[in-house]
Amino acid sequence: MKIISKLIFSTLLIIFIFITYLSLIGIETKKFNNQINNKIKNFDKNLKLDLKKIKLVLSPFDLSFKVKTLGPRLVNNNKILDIESIRAQISLGSLMNSNFAIENLEISTKSLEINNLISFIRLSHQTPELYILKQVIKKGYIIADIKIEFDPEGQIKDNYTINGFIKNGRLSFLKKYSIDKLDFIFKLKNKNLMFEDLNFSSNNINFYSDNLSITNIDKEFLIKGDINNKITNLDRKKAQFISNIFFSNINLKKIKFSSGSDFSFKLNKKLKLKDLKINSKIKLNELKISNFLELKKFLPNIKDDIVLIDNDLEIEYSNENLLVNGYGDILLQNNKDNLSYSFEKKNGDLIFKTNFKITKNPLVIDVLNYKRNNDNEAKILLNGTKDKNNIIIIKSFSLEEAENKIISKNLILDKNSQLIDLESIDLNYIDIEKKINLIKVFKKNKEYFLKGKFFNIDNLIESSFNSKEKKSFFLKKNFKLNIDIDEIRLDEESILSKFSGSMVFNQNKITNADLIGNFSQNEKLKFTIRNNGEKNKITTLYADNAKPIVKRYKFIKGFDEGELDFYSINNGVESTSTIKIYNFRLKELPMLTKILTLASLQGIADILSGEGIRFDEFEMKFRNKENLMTIDEIYAIGPAISILMEGYVEKNQLISLRGTLVPATTINKFIGSLPVLGKILVGSKTGEGVFGVSFKIKGPPKELETTVNPIKTLTPRFITRTLEKIKKN
Repeated sequence: MKIISKLIFSTLLIIFIFITYLSLIGIETKKFNNQINNKIKNFDKNLKLDLKKIKLVLSPFDLSFKVKTLGPRLVNNNKILDIESIRAQISLGSLMNSNFAIENLEISTKSLEINNLISFIRLSHQTPELYILKQVIKKGYIIADIKIEFDPEGQIKDNYTINGFIKNGRLSFLKKYSIDKLDFIFKLKNKNLMFEDLNFSSNNINFYSDNLSITNIDKEFLIKGDINNKITNLDRKKAQFISNIFFSNINLKKIKFSSGSDFSFKLNKKLKLKDLKINSKIKLNELKISNFLELKKFLPNIKDDIVLIDNDLEIEYSNENLLVNGYGDILLQNNKDNLSYSFEKKNGDLIFKTNFKITKNPLVIDVLNYKRNNDNEAKILLNGTKDKNNIIIIKSFSLEEAENKIISKNLILDKNSQLIDLESIDLNYIDIEKKINLIKVFKKNKEYFLKGKFFNIDNLIESSFNSKEKKSFFLKKNFKLNIDIDEIRLDEESILSKFSGSMVFNQNKITNADLIGNFSQNEKLKFTIRNNGEKNKITTLYADNAKPIVKRYKFIKGFDEGELDFYSINNGVESTSTIKIYNFRLKELPMLTKILTLASLQGIADILSGEGIRFDEFEMKFRNKENLMTIDEIYAIGPAISILMEGYVEKNQLISLRGTLVPATTINKFIGSLPVLGKILVGSKTGEGVFGVSFKIKGPPKELETTVNPIKTLTPRFITRTLEKIKKN
């Protein structure tokens, strides 16, 4: 019994020592080399694993051997990948039953070129994730740990994992942009590829990401994660990258910013992108772009560049719908202003809101004769939409500065920013001339109304007289405007009260009008436009006070008093007009002064520049066709001189006038010499003969030449016109 006991004990001791030796030290063998290589060849007959001796270490608790080999090489068509180590686990049961013995396989690589490793992995198992990597990654080095488990038939299970990191990678993404200096840790498990501690550079901008993943879902790849960058300063050349992505129509000159973004999108196997979603927070320390805003008329000191300073932006993008919210300072003129804004692009429409505060810069609205008081902050609120056809609806607009308020609702503009409709415009402000304006334009039952208590149109009239552009009325449509204003100020001296009536506009032309107002109890202004049965447009203007109208012509200075009577008929091709002015005085007229001086009529010239020359009547008959004005006759008669003139004017090109000027003394002497009539008109007088001057005025508007010749005999036409006027008076 003792011998048997010792034998059993010795056997158990030997077994224990053997198991301990196998568990702690293991043995080296080449027995499994062929089995491993044969399995590899099952994946690809060209693939060969160059193995050294394999070390086996027993794992007694799970009845398996752990297999390890160092420094193997993977060979495929003479391409070699150096492997750091290969580990595997072999089931004792599988070995005893002659089944596939390897349960799992772990491969640790040396530093390898990424594309070579991707090719190696795809030889053993084609996965969508590896396909994406192959298409996107162009350069870089990788160290990876690959863990694979096999089923009893030797097929790779879906729970494989690949962990590692990439250094100095380069990506080409969506065929437009490149990513360089790419470093990250990655984890590939089943159908999910995770990236951590990701850092890269794209067009000289350094980015980093804490989390990025690629998941295979229904034959598509869901990519999501975050991308951030610290403060980055880019000059014009480097900023072009940002401009091409976000601001394709804007010339981006400089940008200094930091950002954080969460994003997700899907790619199919052809790398076509869809379902892109981006949520970003951007800190714009400085953004400089070329000025594309046509705001010179409103912001007189506007610069060539627009600069956003310390702006905070939040951007949401989803399936071509974009929402941008931002606020900060903006430098448009000499000083910073404050701006908050919101833009939402949804289903092709753009919804926008802005809040613009001006504290130290000028703000001007010429058409309203408005200018911001430097002591007051101006606040502009704008809320509107722009549709696919570029139709803009300003749902609400307000300008508030102290007690001044300009408010509008539902202004509709076409793609050329021409106003085509409105709901209302309220004006309650004090203009540059310290005059109150309190009026409202509104729409009711398809008609439009202009009503109010006070309206200063001095600057508005001045602008229309001096403008070189032919501007349409404020609405680009056919409409009727009903007017009822208690008091309209024409200039510093002239006010029209109870100004009322209506105007009908057709294709931006007034086709019918009937307006009336009172200068005083006995002085009126009346303006009419009518269309007769022959499609002729007849325009009339009568004013008991002509000065507010005539003074607008800059070449006439010192005009005073007078009554105006204007009549015109237009057949659509040519207009024929007559203008008459009665009982007025004229102090300055450069053209007339030059004629008097050249004719040696210095006495009359002195009167003209002194107290002024009085005229009893002025009458002008003329025709307009396109850019040509044909003056059939200008005749003026007064106590000092009488003038008869004719000619033509080509707009902005040539002026050609000729006529006769006769002092009143000559006329009196001539008329006094007429039998019977002379005694009746001027009494018994003697004269020394007839004297006057003929003159010509010709040349471009700014280079007129005047010639004067004395005459001894008046033309019959001059005599006839003079007698007609005298008889009439």
